[in-house]
Amino acid sequence: MNRIRQARRQTFRSLETPNFRKYAFGQIISASGSWVQQIALTWLVVRMTNGNGIAVGAVTALQFTPVLIGGAWAGVLADRLDKRKVLLATSLGAGVCAAIMGALVFSGVIQLWMVYVLAATFGVATALDSPARRSFVTELVPDEHASNALILNSSVFTSARVIGPTIAALLIATAGIGWCFMANALSFLAVIVALLTMDLGAIRPSEPVPRKKGQLVEGLRYVWATPTLRTILLLTAIIGTLSFNFQVTVSLMTRKVFGGEAGEFGALYALMSVGAVMASLFVAHRESFAERFVSIAALGLGVTMLLAAVAPNLAFFALFLLPMGATSIAFLSAAGALAQTRASPEYRGRVAALFAVAFLGSTPIGGPIIGAISQVFGPRFGIALGGVTATVCALWALRSLRRGVNRPADVAASPEAAPA
Repeated sequence: MNRIRQARRQTFRSLETPNFRKYAFGQIISASGSWVQQIALTWLVVRMTNGNGIAVGAVTALQFTPVLIGGAWAGVLADRLDKRKVLLATSLGAGVCAAIMGALVFSGVIQLWMVYVLAATFGVATALDSPARRSFVTELVPDEHASNALILNSSVFTSARVIGPTIAALLIATAGIGWCFMANALSFLAVIVALLTMDLGAIRPSEPVPRKKGQLVEGLRYVWATPTLRTILLLTAIIGTLSFNFQVTVSLMTRKVFGGEAGEFGALYALMSVGAVMASLFVAHRESFAERFVSIAALGLGVTMLLAAVAPNLAFFALFLLPMGATSIAFLSAAGALAQTRASPEYRGRVAALFAVAFLGSTPIGGPIIGAISQVFGPRFGIALGGVTATVCALWALRSLRRGVNRPADVAASPEAAPA
């Protein structure tokens, strides 16, 4: 029993900090609401267009186009401004967008172009929120808990991927799709209350970066000159573009290959997220990461996606989604923690923003590509392309490590280990 308690305390050690505990609680409610909306939004477009892959890919892309266009600039703002105030503003804005979407669905006047406009508007809030949220975490905990807090922050969003799709499936089947958007609007109150009730004296804000020209270019040069950051961001950008399109591929596989409905889609997404939660807790227990760990996780993602692409029926497809969810989050969580802990404090906002651009910002490119490929060649081909991409990228990264191109040293949990 003592060993179990010790392992639990090791895994959740950053939650001993009251401000981070409040923040994590608010985020899990808000993130669950966001996943309720993600499922509802995707299925709304599937239903409105009778499963048109291009339309599904387009609405997914529009949610993340602002991240691609303005995500790097949002990182500069995160390094300049009070991150807590930025998060209050983005949470309020996203909540209003969700409430408008719900009202349009309830009124029966919703049209596809309205869905596109509101998806893009929600994306603006995401672009501003992501770098501030990621870098704010390290201001809430002591340096020695920074890596654990970053992983648990990712685990919160991973856990929400289990809770959100399940709630979405129940709401769509019983109350109607409009309530999904209203539920998301209400969920933002949790994070707003958490931010407003924090002990401001216990927050350790990083020194604001003075406004000057060339800060974005400076951040790009810093990342490119740091081998680990360069490798991580390249891997994340390529895999994010062609592999992390699960909203498109899983929804189209559910509807067009296996003939499922919203309930099956929500259940499959939740099942994939169960694997993701298990992986995120495993990653949270670790105190350090090597580039090799990230590469092996990417290889596992590629193999499981290829298996899912050839699944003969819905049961086998569901079976392969569990390890697919686990490997996807193992890759993403470890890559994100590695990027943040290797970055110097004055660059963390910009590094977090560039990571968000590499992951979320790649979706506007990959979503329509995978959607169009799935429309022309079938959903199996779309998910298989993602599997091949992740496999090839992982093998390239592993080969680079063996040749010594990238330094395979572990990263200590403390940001002090980051090179200047």
